[in-house]
Amino acid sequence: MKSTFRTLFYLRKNQPRRDGTAPIMVKVTVNGKSVQFNSKVNIHPTNWDSRVGKAIGRSKEVMDSNASLDKLRVAILKSYDKQLEEYGYVIPEKIRNQVLGLEKGAKTLIEFIDLHNEQYANRIGINTTRTTFVRYQLMKQRVQDFLKLKYNLSDIPLRDLTPVVLENFYLYLRKECNCENNSSMKTMQRLRKIVYFAKNMGEAMADPFQSFRVHFESVDREVLTEEEIHMIYHKEFISGRLEQVRDIFIFSCFTGLSYIDMANLTDEDIKEAFDGNLWIMTKRQKTNVNSNIRLLDIPKAILEKYKGKQKNGKCLPVVSNQKMNEYLKEIATICGITKTVTCHVARHSFATSIALSNGVPIESVSKMLGHTSIRTTQIYAKITDRKISQDMDMLAQKMNRRQSQ
Repeated sequence: MKSTFRTLFYLRKNQPRRDGTAPIMVKVTVNGKSVQFNSKVNIHPTNWDSRVGKAIGRSKEVMDSNASLDKLRVAILKSYDKQLEEYGYVIPEKIRNQVLGLEKGAKTLIEFIDLHNEQYANRIGINTTRTTFVRYQLMKQRVQDFLKLKYNLSDIPLRDLTPVVLENFYLYLRKECNCENNSSMKTMQRLRKIVYFAKNMGEAMADPFQSFRVHFESVDREVLTEEEIHMIYHKEFISGRLEQVRDIFIFSCFTGLSYIDMANLTDEDIKEAFDGNLWIMTKRQKTNVNSNIRLLDIPKAILEKYKGKQKNGKCLPVVSNQKMNEYLKEIATICGITKTVTCHVARHSFATSIALSNGVPIESVSKMLGHTSIRTTQIYAKITDRKISQDMDMLAQKMNRRQSQ
């Protein structure tokens, strides 16, 4: 559909100057959206023809005013043509900024991303992780690739990040990068943080995310049943590497520790508590929130198996996350489990099959997982058929007792 474009010059008579003149205003309209600004040309109302949008008369003042307006018309048209050629769409605000010289020296989108990421890198090890930093770097690469593919640009002014551009970027992530909705939305969230970062630095701009809704779809997260967990635990492996990975996975299934928290677990984190039992007492690296988990017999046996065999006081022989997930696929195949088994499945399985299904309240599970909100725990938790059956058995017993009274 062809873009509709109109430029209108009109006199603001209700704001006369002391010398009797009034400012000539400009209204630029593109596809129904308009922007108004002062042309910086003033004329006496008697010398203005509203029908043609020009000053009338033969005085030098009139001639100079019309020359300035003609120059402005040409600049507006050039800005319109340039935007249409480069982007395929036109933003009235950008026309105004270009003809008034407001974009000179304005920082670009990639410049703000670099500023943010440079600052973020300094927080690694303090209140964030390298993994999260790498995701911001990936977001930057995605943005650059998108701009090149969609608009044949290496960068754009931050003010050009409009809702239309955001929508196109989201579609690029889904189609060209083969990202699922939730993964794409995580990238959009990181880009939104760049916009807020720029605004906090004093950048004056409309928030493009006011018209772009970040929405996550409910995902049916994979979990193992208690029977599948015990099947893996009791399986004998000829390979030592598979045995070690199995032990780490099972340890997570019975403690709910994430991969990074298991990798960082040291002897100092294992303490005897007030009840005489051994507990893991640590802080989650991701959120720096306390996570206290009582050790059951199976994780205690795994700790004892590797005690004193690791470097730097670490408790477990944790390999890279990528290797862990590769070996877990192999373990699942050997055990006849068709589910996709990863490190994070162990954490979900702890919340669902080990804790909630055996009657542990969700408040306690949330505390052990180190969550700051039970809403986060609810994402992990899946009420199993077994738990529903147990709850209904209890209800049936109560109802039977009442009827027999």
